[in-house]
Amino acid sequence: MEVKKTEGANLENKRLLFVELGLILALALTFGAFSWSTKEKQAAVLDAGPAVTIEEENIPITQEAPPPPPETPKVPVLSDQIDIIDDDIQVEDNILNLDDNDDLVIEIKDYVEGPEEEEIEEEEIPYIFVEQRPTFMGGDPQKLFPKWVAGRLVYPEIAKETGIQGRVMVAFTINTDGSVSNVRVTRSLDPALDKEAIRVVSSSPKWTPGKQRDRPVKVSYSIPVIFQLR
Repeated sequence: MEVKKTEGANLENKRLLFVELGLILALALTFGAFSWSTKEKQAAVLDAGPAVTIEEENIPITQEAPPPPPETPKVPVLSDQIDIIDDDIQVEDNILNLDDNDDLVIEIKDYVEGPEEEEIEEEEIPYIFVEQRPTFMGGDPQKLFPKWVAGRLVYPEIAKETGIQGRVMVAFTINTDGSVSNVRVTRSLDPALDKEAIRVVSSSPKWTPGKQRDRPVKVSYSIPVIFQLR
């Protein structure tokens, strides 16, 4: 079925009118845009006012005054005036007589000699460093003295029971007169064996002392005392 429109309701007849109205409106807006003018705005400027000059305060430099110099000592003034004193002083004749008073007599004692100065003990010189080595019974002590000691050893019973045997190192000093002193054990084996070794060495007869520059000196010596069960 075909739809029919009236002439008044047909917009195609008014199309030219609408186009003209649109062009007029566009021209009007364009003209208005070009003719529009803006008022100049006054820029706000911050006025800081007149500049204020700040004066700098000049502080004077003070210097510490040096201390006054010390006063020079005054030189004593010598006077040429001499005071004369009358020589009218009376001196009493009451002179102290020491012969009449025994309490005031000073006793003079005879000079007494003080104690004699102690001799400075000389240091021991090791056997290998002494110039003339000490001798035992006129011979080499390294051979004769161990034999002499071994012939006089008494094996302690307690050491026999426990089967202890070995060597004890004994050191001693040969004095300037040939006697033996300062016997000590330097390497121990057993208390009983140590004691027996010290006993035998301490009973040694006198040696021929060692000499240094033809003068008798103390000499340190050491030997091994051997304990061996048989």
